[in-house]
Amino acid sequence: MLGLYEKALPKDISWYERLRLAKTLGFDFVELSIDETDARLARLDWTKAQRKEIRDASFTLDMPILSMCLSAHRRYPLGSSDPTKQAHGLNIMQKAVDLAVDLGIRSIQLAGYDVYYEAKSISTRHSFIENLKKCVAIAANKSVVLSIEIMDDPFINSISKFYEIKSQIPSPYLQVYPDLGNLSAWPENQVGHELEKGIGAISQIHLKDTLAVTDQFSGQFKNVAFGAGCVDFIGCLKTLKRLNYSGSFVMEMWSETSEQPLIEIEKAKAVVLPLLKEAGYA
Repeated sequence: MLGLYEKALPKDISWYERLRLAKTLGFDFVELSIDETDARLARLDWTKAQRKEIRDASFTLDMPILSMCLSAHRRYPLGSSDPTKQAHGLNIMQKAVDLAVDLGIRSIQLAGYDVYYEAKSISTRHSFIENLKKCVAIAANKSVVLSIEIMDDPFINSISKFYEIKSQIPSPYLQVYPDLGNLSAWPENQVGHELEKGIGAISQIHLKDTLAVTDQFSGQFKNVAFGAGCVDFIGCLKTLKRLNYSGSFVMEMWSETSEQPLIEIEKAKAVVLPLLKEAGYA
């Protein structure tokens, strides 16, 4: 299955129209975003009627919302030195799990940051792990899987680093969500080996391109055209196929404010679909 990240689609449209466009474009599902902005955080407080309206649109169009990209913890990090922010982060997680249950979302992608706007330390790592344990318990109680994304940040920028955390929280409700762009951008990663190492815990895959980190360049992790970056897509996809990965992929783009987002999506899909087919996924 090939899904589309919500932020690829026009921003100020109804959910019925958003899901209809995704279906018209040939995608199998949509990934919802709960980021750190007030507008998207407000989705956590959608009423039952609002949630039902979205579910009805999903059923009518046969276009599910199967995953949630939860990046709100950049603003309210689980590892924050401020206990109030930690508490807010846990509250966000409880609301996100409840929303996932109501919308039929199976997997919540959790950004792998201990902190984002604060200085990192042993203490922020400790607090992140302690609060992640609580988050996993919240999700497990509702049978929702939390999946830590491999990030554009050194804290968890490899599957190996995910396993350092996973070893302390050995739950089937804590998995990994590799972003092939982020995974490939860090020169220390042996990408094929990382995928081999993580295959037993991979819940979903983000497809995007990136420009690699170097000694002189901090990398570019967004808005790199597919095929213009450092990702060896066919190598990654063939590796996943050899490992019998049968989960879904999500095309991750940020074209929602573009003048012609649908054209950008079609261009990206024209690159991605042949790669998936060559690897044996189409």
